[in-house]
Amino acid sequence: MTRAHTEPRTWFITGASRGLGRAFTEAALAAGDRVVGVARDITPLAELVDGSGGRLVVFPLDVADRQAVVAGVERAHAAFGRLDVVVNNAGGAMLGMLEEVTEEQARAHLDTNFFGALWVNQAVVPLLRAQGSGHILQVSSMGSAGGFASTGLYSAGKAALDAMSEALAMEVERFGIKVTIVQPGGYETSLFTRGLTMTEENPAYAPLRTWLQELWGESEDSDPKLAAAVLRQVVDLPEPPKRLILGGAAYDMVGQLTGARTAELAKWEHLSRQAG
Repeated sequence: MTRAHTEPRTWFITGASRGLGRAFTEAALAAGDRVVGVARDITPLAELVDGSGGRLVVFPLDVADRQAVVAGVERAHAAFGRLDVVVNNAGGAMLGMLEEVTEEQARAHLDTNFFGALWVNQAVVPLLRAQGSGHILQVSSMGSAGGFASTGLYSAGKAALDAMSEALAMEVERFGIKVTIVQPGGYETSLFTRGLTMTEENPAYAPLRTWLQELWGESEDSDPKLAAAVLRQVVDLPEPPKRLILGGAAYDMVGQLTGARTAELAKWEHLSRQAG
């Protein structure tokens, strides 16, 4: 059951210029809410700002820069006097076998996908605690449900985000702050084009890559607006989910992975119990 809001909410959305972030921004504005949207490149948001009637404020922000995040969150709060919904959406993808990933690539990837979300969380929690309310939505991925060949580092970052978010939910619950881990499946975004880092391919993995291309060639991505419509429902719930998978195919796949992991645990239970 949803609740009606008499006053517009203020959203703070990272990675707001494209893909899911853009869809979330448009959905919030369509609901009559106000949005502070940030991204490294805010150029794509210019037209949306012009038509927002002052309800959309945007400025550039690199979430990997902790000092910039602290200043950016203060600026976002000052824009409308409060923050009600925080969407940790900024991130990129990485494709490559773990052997191929360079140190520079690994650190840059996690600086955005994991540490960027951490910096935002640290900056917004004091503000939400002071007002006694707020909802943090951590945009993770269905990929956090388990490692998969060539997406290992991406999944690792998202799994770390999930664990951090579960801890955060316990830490801030008594302050009236809610946390939802959002795990999207495949959507029509620029994540695997503009937001993609590729490793230098090792020929030893060529057969595996061929198999992966055949496997992924059958998948279909969904319209980000569908995800945004669900997110609008989530923020209206008095008791929102702590974890939500977005997409039917993603739901089925995460269910299969979870079931397989449970079966593996049960298979070796006798050895586990021998250890103490």
